Amino acid sequence: MLLTLRNITKTYGAVTVLDNVTCALEPGEHVGLVGANGAGKSTLLRIITGEETADSGEVLRASSADLGYLAQTLADIAGRSIDALLADALGGLRAIETRMRVLEAAMATATGQALDALLADYGQLASQFQDRGGYEMEARMDAILAGLRLEYLDRTRDLGTLSGGERARVGLAMLLLRMPAVLLLDEPTSHLDAARLTWLEDYLANYAGAALIVSHDRQFLNRSVTRIFELDEYSRTLKHYEGNYDVYQQAKVAERDAWEESFARQQQEMKDLRKRIRESARQVAHNRKPKDNDKLAYKGKAEWVADAVSRNVRSAEEQLRRIEADPIPKPPKLMRFQPKFQAEALRANAIVRMEHIDKRYGARQVLRDVNLTLPQDARVALVGPNGAGKTTLLRILLGLEPPDHGHVRLAPGARIGYLPQEPEVGRDDRTVFDAYRDGLEGYESNLIAGILGNGLFRLVDLTKTIGQLSPGQKRKLELARLLALGPNVLLLDEPSNYVSLDVLEAFEAAILAFPGPVLLISHDRWLLNRFGGNVWTLADGHLRENAGVVSLMEDLPAAP
Repeated sequence: MLLTLRNITKTYGAVTVLDNVTCALEPGEHVGLVGANGAGKSTLLRIITGEETADSGEVLRASSADLGYLAQTLADIAGRSIDALLADALGGLRAIETRMRVLEAAMATATGQALDALLADYGQLASQFQDRGGYEMEARMDAILAGLRLEYLDRTRDLGTLSGGERARVGLAMLLLRMPAVLLLDEPTSHLDAARLTWLEDYLANYAGAALIVSHDRQFLNRSVTRIFELDEYSRTLKHYEGNYDVYQQAKVAERDAWEESFARQQQEMKDLRKRIRESARQVAHNRKPKDNDKLAYKGKAEWVADAVSRNVRSAEEQLRRIEADPIPKPPKLMRFQPKFQAEALRANAIVRMEHIDKRYGARQVLRDVNLTLPQDARVALVGPNGAGKTTLLRILLGLEPPDHGHVRLAPGARIGYLPQEPEVGRDDRTVFDAYRDGLEGYESNLIAGILGNGLFRLVDLTKTIGQLSPGQKRKLELARLLALGPNVLLLDEPSNYVSLDVLEAFEAAILAFPGPVLLISHDRWLLNRFGGNVWTLADGHLRENAGVVSLMEDLPAAP
């Protein structure tokens, strides 16, 4: 085994996050790690890396099992350059290569046993160098940087000046360059466009090391893993499923159906046993009074009946005790997200209009004479490569950034609901409920009923602080606020980022049922295929409307 976890338990205060989690990774095995937001997926990865300590249990690694970890949010890397990160990523291989050159020089003059010892050391190093791809190091570096669309970046550039998506891709590139024996990837697809997603899927398909991958991208999981580990949000244990995401989903449905059926059957059995005990206890031999000469026979029969009744009662009671000692637990009521937008469609020909929009950042022209009109029934998916300006376009439409030229016009009464690409829920010291109610009107009891009613949070969650929430839970808070604000226009920037799959599927259904116009930015191929509607492409600063729904697997034009 490369990696083994035994009985890992982790609590935060009175809350148990992981309870006796046990699993193992074989060499070359690729596994998806799924579970509800806040179920402990990122915590488990940090325990594996040693960034967090388990309360009990152990993490065992083979001596050759070096770990490579891509966190959901990257550490501050401002002040460093891409070249510096490349040096770190390839440092181990460079060190082996340097040692091999030293040994080569020594072997040129050594003889006898000294030469034999040098040859043995050199053979071990050469084997390590080859196994870790040292002889293809430069070519692999170029291929990874190109595959993740980073080759255009100046390698001396301060990483603090890069966009969030660029920094995320740099972090992924450095990790892949290291070629660790075990890859731990926490939401690796959040900042990848369709072309980069396809490249990463192909790369992982040929990756010889093991991988444990947390992802919300269903198609990515289908193509990249052969097993699923699920962190159960109720038991806090880890369940194992063979197959990809689709197979896992089918197994989950069958498992739940079987559980509910077994529970109902056992409940009926317990009900029948209790009834049997009650009726047997009331049973008498017969109701008629015996004749004088029949008293002896009556007494004997009564005793026989009483004994039979007693045996029947004892048998039923014993059966009931055995069941009650180890009953089938009642299937917990699933906390289902039930989104419903309280909005009526606007009555206007054009709800949103952008005219002749230009936007430049320094020497780079991001938007060039962009014109956009959203009618009241619009369903538009805006796609394009990373860095093309899709988020900039939304921010200009919202008034969060000014255009260099052009105008934005909104129909009277338009209430825009905006979901940003990254969670932006505010200060860390506020509680979940305080952050939710910010700017909302109504009695506290009604607001509490509102946030609990949509199924995203439980009552115990409302007193948690923002700082205690995972990125996925912060995203759920933004979804709750979006529903409460009652928008009649939706602008959604990568809405599937950080959202657990159960919540995402319910939210997708709410988007499809939304009565007003929707402008959606996404690289989630599953979501885009379900969304339908019109597909507009932003590339080279120009916005164009495609004829019908284009193939979302195609490599779109590269951003400048």
